[in-house]
Amino acid sequence: MDLFNKDRVVTVCAPMVRYSKLSFRSLVRRYGCDICFTPMIIAADFMRSVKARDSELTTNSSDRPLVVQFAAKDAQTLADAACVVAPFSDGVDLNCGCPQRWAMAEGYGACLTNKPQLVKDMVRGVRNQIQSPDYAVSIKIRIHKDIRKTVDLCQKAEAAGVSWITVHGRTVDERHQPVHYDAIKTIKESLSIPVVANGDIKSPGDVESVCRLTGVDGVMSARGLLANPALFAGYEFTPLRCVWDWVDIAVDQGTAFTCFHQHLIYMLERITSQPERKIFNGLSSLSAVTEYLHDTYGLPQPEPPLFQPCDLI
Repeated sequence: MDLFNKDRVVTVCAPMVRYSKLSFRSLVRRYGCDICFTPMIIAADFMRSVKARDSELTTNSSDRPLVVQFAAKDAQTLADAACVVAPFSDGVDLNCGCPQRWAMAEGYGACLTNKPQLVKDMVRGVRNQIQSPDYAVSIKIRIHKDIRKTVDLCQKAEAAGVSWITVHGRTVDERHQPVHYDAIKTIKESLSIPVVANGDIKSPGDVESVCRLTGVDGVMSARGLLANPALFAGYEFTPLRCVWDWVDIAVDQGTAFTCFHQHLIYMLERITSQPERKIFNGLSSLSAVTEYLHDTYGLPQPEPPLFQPCDLI
């Protein structure tokens, strides 16, 4: 499957710890999201334990195209993990962008951007073990202060057979500073494979402006989609229909209450007053949340689920 065989910019839901799981992926797919990533999975733990595999990756037949993101630091472990998930997904992504200290201390995430030969070997390792040209192998990176180092990394990955590269336009040390879209543009112009831009894409206008500034083939959003899962459908704020859909999906798939409630807190933040948010954020049960939504917004009470449609790997 060519995930970028489109005549428009491809839209992507980012890998988010705790949040980009099956139920949320199901929601954003209804609202214009082309590709969804799983949360980051540590490949070594995934391969070590069947229990870890069952808990880390849940999907179903509608959850496509799906990219499984792994944190790994050696080629064989990544390749082995890719082989396990290949029948249930459309690609794997190597996390080369996580800036958290624990990840970098363990040899994962953004520290890999300083090891271009290792990244090349890891991409090639997956390519050698999964030889289907339709199965994607991608990397997600942050940039260096010296953009030439980032371009070198990306070109080595391209030579190894990487399908596309997602670029978060900040360095490891940057958190809330402006995104360096000029750096993303330079990377795009240096490669022949698709490039996806990531960082501060929070509105339909951001999608348009980032594409205009960088010339990328796709855009990836994280916090923007948490606040507005209908972002890629062109909505400025979460429409009430989307809230209703989330309740239906979460109840049907048996989503844990904490996750269900937190997603709604994000979705409603920009369309509710501070007193309303205080009340809503303090609710502690599914019935209390659905009753509040019904009374406040006229959303119907969901039917209890008859079954769990999720397939555990």
